Amino acid sequence: MPRILHTADWQIGRQYNRFASDDAVAIAEARFSVVERIAQLAVDERVDVVLVAGDVFDAQMVSERTIRRLFNATQGFGGIWVMLPGNHDAALAESVWSRAVRLKAVPENVRVVLEPGVVALDELGLAVLTAPLTQRQTYQDLTEWFDTADTAPGLIRIGLAHGSVQGVLAEDIDSPNPIALDRAARANLDYLALGDWHGLKQIDERTFYSGTPEQERFKDNGAGQVLLVDLPAAGQLPLVEARSVGQFRWQQWDVELAVASDLDHLIEQVEALQGNSVLSINLRGQISLGGQQRLLEALAVAEARHRSVQCDMADLRLEPTDEDIAGLQADGYVGEVIAELRDRQRQDTSLVARDALSILAGLLRERNQEHSV
Repeated sequence: MPRILHTADWQIGRQYNRFASDDAVAIAEARFSVVERIAQLAVDERVDVVLVAGDVFDAQMVSERTIRRLFNATQGFGGIWVMLPGNHDAALAESVWSRAVRLKAVPENVRVVLEPGVVALDELGLAVLTAPLTQRQTYQDLTEWFDTADTAPGLIRIGLAHGSVQGVLAEDIDSPNPIALDRAARANLDYLALGDWHGLKQIDERTFYSGTPEQERFKDNGAGQVLLVDLPAAGQLPLVEARSVGQFRWQQWDVELAVASDLDHLIEQVEALQGNSVLSINLRGQISLGGQQRLLEALAVAEARHRSVQCDMADLRLEPTDEDIAGLQADGYVGEVIAELRDRQRQDTSLVARDALSILAGLLRERNQEHSV
């Protein structure tokens, strides 16, 4: 029984400018290491062939070093790889693929498909029907030719394509690079391996998106996995199993702080967060000065434990309590300034008063700490 590993959307060479430089480098590096884990998984699971359904590279103009590193990462699995160009790395007349060929960087066991056709793997009992993108966007279904493709009797028919299944995916990506909803049935495919959707998604019993193997968006859509597919025989249903291979877990929290217990719960969540997380927190509501100090301390600890922790406090209002004011020992004029900043913050939606209040409170804390030494 042949076994394939289905993966897609590696996006090698992608940049992450929204993060601090050291975090951005580590997150980009994870896209190489996940390919190494895919290769090892293929060995461990005795896979016959690895199918990569497009967008291996994030852009055409990645560096020569990036090209070589990508193919080096595949060397842990000596079996057959079949790679398909997607919309990010389309098989243009001059492309990242033509550069890879000139560089002689493509290993002999990696088959890069630059034109539509059948990759016959007679020794495995498989025929892979391919629909590579030769331009970034097309409004023609490039898998249509699968319906009339001839393959040797008895071979298991697998489709490999990159695009958007019509009527199923999000409306804003439903037109470019279309794929018919019933393509597997029309073309008598035993399995249709797709790329383009970055999450794991089953279309029907024979059609799947594997998603990107390394999560890179704040979406809970099953990213960070690959699919192991057992194919009992031509005409029989595939047996599909998802396996986690991603390194970083991306999470986005939208949190409203209204009462003290809300902050307690948030800090508990941060402290319980699993390692190797990429966390984005959007806060709104209100917080006391003492609560803000507790939150900042918890975030500082988390930043040292995880890959990236970002917290947006633009919609969070500072509401100093009487205990906060007393603790700052802000008498006289300074106390009057704090009171005025507190009132201005309530009247003005800008961040100036809040930030001034936060800075002044920090300076007073430092002064009090120095005097207590």
